[in-house]
Amino acid sequence: MPTIHAYAAQNATTPLAPHDIQRREPGNHDVEIDILYCGVCHSDIHQARNEWGNSIFPMVPGHEIVGKVTRVGSHVKKFKAGDLAGVGCLVDSCRECRNCKEGLEQFCEAGAVGTYNAYERDGKTPTYGGYSTRIVVDEDFTLKIPSNLDLAAVAPLLCAGITTYSPLRYWKVGKGHKVGVLGLGGLGHMAVKLAASFGAEVTMLSHTASKEADARRLGAHHFVLTSNEELLNKHKNYFDFIIDTVSAPHDYNIYLNLLRTNGTMICVGAPPAPAQVPAFNLIMNRRSIGGSLIGGLPETQEMLDYCGEHNIVSDIELIPIQQINTAYDRMLKGDVKYRFVIDIASLKS
Repeated sequence: MPTIHAYAAQNATTPLAPHDIQRREPGNHDVEIDILYCGVCHSDIHQARNEWGNSIFPMVPGHEIVGKVTRVGSHVKKFKAGDLAGVGCLVDSCRECRNCKEGLEQFCEAGAVGTYNAYERDGKTPTYGGYSTRIVVDEDFTLKIPSNLDLAAVAPLLCAGITTYSPLRYWKVGKGHKVGVLGLGGLGHMAVKLAASFGAEVTMLSHTASKEADARRLGAHHFVLTSNEELLNKHKNYFDFIIDTVSAPHDYNIYLNLLRTNGTMICVGAPPAPAQVPAFNLIMNRRSIGGSLIGGLPETQEMLDYCGEHNIVSDIELIPIQQINTAYDRMLKGDVKYRFVIDIASLKS
């Protein structure tokens, strides 16, 4: 098994540091990818610091992976050496349950296999992510990357992009809809871009007044400062949908009251504590709270193709991997516009 250079967390309290791992040789259905760029997701911090309580160490994070195919197995049909390829949040699933057969691998009833911090289907081989120079993935979980886009800026589409694209498509958001996007970060900036591209009227909901210019640049038609009670009152019963991207504790009820009758608040952020929502805030106007994860493999490919056709990518800051611990600290302070992406060439040198 080849030895691969990577960066890993050895436990929940140590900084990420160089660490060699082993990858399997490509099997008949595998694609080997030379990783060029890997996005940095906020969940990487949660996992590396064991904030969700399920961390497997040593851990190599990273599930927003793009690169070039170097080798393929004998039965691989969709890829050849030299192709651009991507890997998102999943590298396997049972493929037999109802959800897998419907292209909803993210909801695999047997448990999908995460790109990192998981075990392969054998239950004992740990998965390692994209903070590394190379990865081997089954063809069915490998994605085609549009060649016309900035490759580094494509990487976050594999998580932030599909996390916002999937619910917008599921709830059929488009022309004639009024959409509020709560939180302008890695997820929020993609929600603004995508919802606007679908033809919706988009309003940015933010507690930071200085973000208004950026929100409008990204495609928002309106901006509401959430600390301005008068502005919030003017938007009661206004939105058809609110995409809630906030992972910090916040009061859902403030935003539920901005929904019109039959409106839906879609949660894609994951606050650490349960929300308190009185039933009457849902009952009185038949409002709903929904949740969404990522998309399955077919929908993720659909999203990449759509972004290629409409020239949509993430706003990124490219960093060498040696700056990853500083990047984590900056992310916790909200000091990034809007996604860090690691230049994996810095790991190879």
